[in-house]
Amino acid sequence: MANPENLKPMNKRTKSEQREIRKKGGIKSGEKRRERKKFKELLEIALQLQNEETGEQNDFAIIAALIKKAVNGDTKAFEFIRDTIGEKPTDKQEITGNIKTTNPVINILQVKAN
Repeated sequence: MANPENLKPMNKRTKSEQREIRKKGGIKSGEKRRERKKFKELLEIALQLQNEETGEQNDFAIIAALIKKAVNGDTKAFEFIRDTIGEKPTDKQEITGNIKTTNPVINILQVKAN
């Protein structure tokens, strides 16, 4: 179990320790990127194929089940597919309330909104 006495900040480690930690992180990051890329490609292929029941147990079976859930109205499955193929819309945030700023344009807009 980790405790504060065992934790050593990166700036207190030797250059070789830092290099080894970064190397391990880079390798793991590359593995995860390749996994995500493979899954995205499989999803894109599966979406292009016609909806055929093959009965084979492989990655396509999982993706087909996910697509079937999305078609049947599972919004989480739909959002997962949409986000995975890179079609996620940007999140919009609305700021409400009084904002203290020195920008005269924002102050004018704030007065007009009230």
